[in-house]
Amino acid sequence: MDVLQLNNIQKTFGEGGQANAVLKGVSFSVAKGEFVAISGPSGCGKSTLLSIMGLLDTPDGGDYLIEGQNVSSLNADGRAQLRGKQVGFVFQAFNLIDELTVQENVALPLKYQEVAKSERLSRAKHCLEQVGLGDKLNLLPNQLSGGQQQRVSIARALAGQSGIVLVDEPTGNLDSKNGDAVMKLLQDLNGQGTTIVLVTHDPRYADMAHRTIMLKDGLVEREMVASSGLVPANQPIRESDTVAV
Repeated sequence: MDVLQLNNIQKTFGEGGQANAVLKGVSFSVAKGEFVAISGPSGCGKSTLLSIMGLLDTPDGGDYLIEGQNVSSLNADGRAQLRGKQVGFVFQAFNLIDELTVQENVALPLKYQEVAKSERLSRAKHCLEQVGLGDKLNLLPNQLSGGQQQRVSIARALAGQSGIVLVDEPTGNLDSKNGDAVMKLLQDLNGQGTTIVLVTHDPRYADMAHRTIMLKDGLVEREMVASSGLVPANQPIRESDTVAV
């Protein structure tokens, strides 16, 4: 079952002679429980694409479906209502509120979904335990390491219980040790059934996904399944293309 479907997604910034077509017709789907990496050189459109998938932006053309619902033309209010419920988003910069405790940071998005306070805190505690921070509930973000702060942002994305988590360069602000730990956590969460879409420029981390979608100049250049088998863009994946994970 495909939980995310993108059909001919287009996005242009600027107008006239200053127009910059960042996405020129991107199409692919993500199955429930899959771990997909989106990779490619700087400027290829991968972060713009993830922003559209996370309902932070809208495409200029094409259709984007989340669990069968076309969300391409939703206005800002409509996107805000679905954000968090439909997809969780992990930012490279953590985006934690310094004055709130770790537990309060994870619970905060649920407040805007009108979840009762006791339920918000209970969910936040559970999600922090999932990411190995069950003993850090009452600490402030500045009392945590960078790797721990990224784990808090992952817990916040899980709290909405959407089952789909989009992750934008989660290791970009971390050293290799903490980066590896965050990637191992994402693999573990995927093993528990969470669908994950990861944007990364690091081929080593992209290779940890089930499938990697390579973007170039705003288009899908090719897909790579596991650690070998290249699949040309727009060509269906056959059983013979796959390798053991």
